[in-house]
Amino acid sequence: MLFDAPVIAPARGLDPAWLDYNGHLNMAYYNVLFDQGADHVFAMIGSGPDYVAERNMSFFNAEAHVCYVRELKPDAMVRASTQILDFDAKRIQLFQELRHVDGWLSATCESMLLHIDMSGPRTMDMPDDIFANVTAMAEAHKSLPRPEQAGRSIGIPRRQVHGAS
Repeated sequence: MLFDAPVIAPARGLDPAWLDYNGHLNMAYYNVLFDQGADHVFAMIGSGPDYVAERNMSFFNAEAHVCYVRELKPDAMVRASTQILDFDAKRIQLFQELRHVDGWLSATCESMLLHIDMSGPRTMDMPDDIFANVTAMAEAHKSLPRPEQAGRSIGIPRRQVHGAS
């Protein structure tokens, strides 16, 4: 199976209900757009909407780090791109960008997804066919540069104040 590098979801507009009182996209809905981009990837690797019903397995987001770079206004059209940074039998580390159709970066999201057996729920190894598809997608993404924002953490850097101990 061949995959684009990165995988780019179809362009979409913003739902007017997602706008906040500042007149731009509310921060929660950036996550919705990233989630829809991830859903596009899941459908491609064979773990889309029927995966839970047919196999009683899914992927859950365990952690996410979103960076808001530039606000989105009501008439914006955007695309989410997704790159696999790393994976193993139970986890996939994704990096996503949300870009305006004009090309400028609006936000990034780095996330860790867990493969889940829904009967637990508990983590479990991906079935061979899903793992093979993830492997093929990761291989296609291996040639992409590691995003500068990947691996960031939140913190306030502290400087040593002269004379302080």
